[in-house]
Parts: sequence; structure tokens; C-alpha cells
Amino acid sequence: MNQNIKKILACVDFSEYSEMVLEYAVALSKDSDTQILVFNVINQRDIAGAEMVFSYYPGSFANIYNSEDYIRDLKKERAEKLKQMIKDSFFDEKSMMEIKIDVGIPFECILNAIETEHIDLVVMANKGRGNISRVLFGSAAEKVFRHSSVPVVSVREKEKFKREK
Repeated sequence: MNQNIKKILACVDFSEYSEMVLEYAVALSKDSDTQILVFNVINQRDIAGAEMVFSYYPGSFANIYNSEDYIRDLKKERAEKLKQMIKDSFFDEKSMMEIKIDVGIPFECILNAIETEHIDLVVMANKGRGNISRVLFGSAAEKVFRHSSVPVVSVREKEKFKREK
């Protein structure tokens, strides 16, 4: 392992590829003191959708639950889900992992984390939870590949992407 890689950003979105992303991050950090930052982004699009719902019920509903509560609860729920994933599948490596959850536009949050967290390598799936906007505007992974200041490892399912002969 390259001694220059001290911190890996493992981008986890709870898609079917999330565990594979962590497997690769762990494999790349084996036999070194490399730290893994398990990173999840609450998409700003989802927050905007929740805020629209809150606006339909002004007064009574907004007094009970607002976007700050929603974000707080989502962060807590996702942190617990990540902790459980690590406990179930990466128990021996949990000491090298730290969890961070951000809110915003996924590719922007990832690129920002690369700088602010002093990341040396990014591991992410080339497919995830995206929808039709991916077709229209490009995937978060593609934008990270294009603009990242550090190497990016693309994780993909071997059988799904096997070339026909």
C-alpha cells in the first residue's frame, strides 16, 4: 500500500453497492494505518421535498415537525444504519472507520469533503440511488471523477458489467 494514502473517503448511499464500497476501502487500507471516512450525503433535493410537504400544512404541522427536525432525524437514522452495517460486516475494521453525514448536493459535498477532511483517495460506486436527473445532468460519480483533486476508485459489480465475447 502506498504510504501517501492516509485517509480514504468511502461514499455510501445505502444502494446495493454500499457494502462493496466499504469492502474495497477496507482492502485498500489493509496492513496500513489508513483511516476510512464513511461518508453519506442527505440530498438537498430530498430536503426540498420535505419542506414542500411542511408548507402544505402551515400552522399545526409545522409547529410539530420542521425541516431542522427532519434533517436531525435523518442524520440519526443514517448514522445508526451505518454503525449497524459496520458492526455486521466490518467489525474487525471498525476502529479505522469514522462516520460523517452531510447535507447538500452529493457531488459538491464529496468534493468539499476531499478538501476539508484531507482525503487521499475516494472509493465510490459508479451506480447508486440516482434517478432520471442522472440521465439529464450526469451522475454524482461522474462529476466527482471529473473534478476530484485525488484519485477516485470506481466500484462496480463484476457480473453486471461483464463484456460479452
